[in-house]
Amino acid sequence: MVYQYVAYRESGELVKGKLTARSEEAATELLNYAGYKVVNLKPFVPFIRLDRLANSFFRVRPTEVILLFRQLAMLLESGIDIISCLEMLRDQASNRTMKNVLSDVIADLRAGNQLSLALNKHPSVFSPMYCRLVSVGEQTGSLETVLRQIADYMEKEVTTAKNVKNALMYPLITSIVTVIVIIILVTYALPAFGNLYDSLGVELPGPTKILINTANQLKNNGSYLMIGLLMLATLVMVYVRTPGGRYKWDELILRLPLTGKISHFTELARYCQSLALLFRAGLPLTEAVTLVIQGSGNKAIAQAMVEVQRDMVKGEGLSIPMAKSKFFLPMMVQMVKVGEETGNLDTTLLAVARSYEADAEDRTKSLIALIQPAMTLLIGAIIGLIALALTSAMYSLYGKGI
Repeated sequence: MVYQYVAYRESGELVKGKLTARSEEAATELLNYAGYKVVNLKPFVPFIRLDRLANSFFRVRPTEVILLFRQLAMLLESGIDIISCLEMLRDQASNRTMKNVLSDVIADLRAGNQLSLALNKHPSVFSPMYCRLVSVGEQTGSLETVLRQIADYMEKEVTTAKNVKNALMYPLITSIVTVIVIIILVTYALPAFGNLYDSLGVELPGPTKILINTANQLKNNGSYLMIGLLMLATLVMVYVRTPGGRYKWDELILRLPLTGKISHFTELARYCQSLALLFRAGLPLTEAVTLVIQGSGNKAIAQAMVEVQRDMVKGEGLSIPMAKSKFFLPMMVQMVKVGEETGNLDTTLLAVARSYEADAEDRTKSLIALIQPAMTLLIGAIIGLIALALTSAMYSLYGKGI
């Protein structure tokens, strides 16, 4: 870390400068060793943080964190001390942000901090849930096992997100092509036909007239329409960033006709996996629920989980408070109840997670299979209507002998 200082030389001369040290105490020792009497010492904060600017361009991907945890577990099992392990991993890292993060972690370890505390200083790379699991691994002496469990958990999440992304790629490309085709027809083709028919003085059929007038309006007022849409999108984004707006948005996502169930099942599967991982690691259930809430991606379900936690503190357990909420489905509540009664809560939670994951995957495949022909029919219908309108206008020209 870089510190800026004000100090006196032995001759009484006042000096200012900067130096790099692991901590404030180490910086003070270096200055005293050099013969300076420190007057003021504080971390140097530049006007523009180049490291943060670089981190925004070189983000650490989840796959890189997975690889880091797996390699760290393997190196620790081979008997290498943790600082040497991290130095090896830092030297071979290709991501600049990961190199900087590992350098900071190594400096904290050398200053006497635990690995979990050092990782917790970088929440954009290591989530609080992972840091707490690492802390449990340090306390129980099973750090290598915990690191592998975190890597397995993250890998499953990455695989699920990747499958959904790949499945939605075709509908996305089809939608973009549809919009481009419509814009070209509305901007260039229809106005040209409209001008041609006006010059010939032909009375156009009703559908053709409506279509050409709509195209002209969009062409003339397209800029205003775009500005209005951008303003509306900006207002929606600002509203969603508020706590109440985010809650309403996430609740709406869960209620959408086709994708709502997929989002609901995916979110509940993530909750079950996280709770099972934390509970199996030995964390108390109340603390595990807190960490799951912090890492939640849906504020509506997170708020429901907060209410569950309040009732848990009162001694009602986990399944009874869950049954009071509409967001936790009956199968999940029943399985949690069985897990509490048999003492196998982590096993039943994993079973629920697998069930919901399979259901979400099946629904996603069915939705994609439905979207592809629907998009094809939509494109055909739009182009067909435009072609029919223009063709009917041509027939009116032929009928008048023009």
